[in-house]
Amino acid sequence: MLSVVVPVYNEQENLPELIRRISAALTQVTADWELILVDDGSRDQSATMIRAAHAADSRVKLVALSRNFGHQPAITAGIHHARGEAVILIDGDLQDPPELIPQLVAKWREGSDVVMAKRRSRADAHGARGIGFRLFYPLLRKLSDLPEAPDAGIFGLMSRAVVAEFNQLSERNRFIPGLRAWLGFKQATVEYDRQDRAAGAPKQTLGRLLKYAADAMLSFSTKPLRFATWMGFICAAVGFATAIFFIVRRLFFNDPAVTGFTTLLTMMMFIGGIQLIAIGLLGEYLGRVYEEVKRRPLYVVGERLGVERDGASGKNE
Repeated sequence: MLSVVVPVYNEQENLPELIRRISAALTQVTADWELILVDDGSRDQSATMIRAAHAADSRVKLVALSRNFGHQPAITAGIHHARGEAVILIDGDLQDPPELIPQLVAKWREGSDVVMAKRRSRADAHGARGIGFRLFYPLLRKLSDLPEAPDAGIFGLMSRAVVAEFNQLSERNRFIPGLRAWLGFKQATVEYDRQDRAAGAPKQTLGRLLKYAADAMLSFSTKPLRFATWMGFICAAVGFATAIFFIVRRLFFNDPAVTGFTTLLTMMMFIGGIQLIAIGLLGEYLGRVYEEVKRRPLYVVGERLGVERDGASGKNE
């Protein structure tokens, strides 16, 4: 049995074609499959359309969250409810082609536990978002402690063994591609060209994308904290050298241009900026610790159609 998990948020324009194309791709490899559509608090007709699709084909299933919890919690909810021997993740905007599913399954059947869909190019890489997309993975490779960081989003496949380990992870600030890479196991990639949205506007705002990037970089590394520490040493060294320079010029060369006000103002602005950066980094890490210790549910399910209650982790509901 194969499971496909799709997070859905206001995707009524894409849902009919999405369901048709995923169903056709799955039918090529097996008759035993389930398509779990996780409605993440949509305000349009997405949930109603999924109910109608379930009535027409019971293999199309609904997990409706009680409100909008975000992209990563919605995917996690789908993974927790999936019962397939392999679980495929794909977004609901049709930027990732469902027709690639048979290739992912073929790699899994050859013995890979994780099959990632790696992007050769992306049609949505334009404007400020495009610059961010191009910079994200090079920065992630430099700043994180992940074993590798290929240019791959959530689109990919995990075997049941990987899913079982994934379901034991309890952290709230999630970067699922990073968690998948961190788990290890035998991995393979399938390359493809990412398309633009089939219809509708992007649902991930710039603010959400920036939070997603911060979660990715801060959840898998303490390098930013080490960077702040080294900047503190550098500031101290620069301050000491500057002080020696001005003392020598004032005492031995009697330079009237050397005044305490200019030197003090320059050093205060420089050191103050570094201190604010360091405090901000500490705040980001501390905020994530605060979220973790509250132990609130990662998501709350409001409705299920065709799936049993999540048995992966009772604390998630």
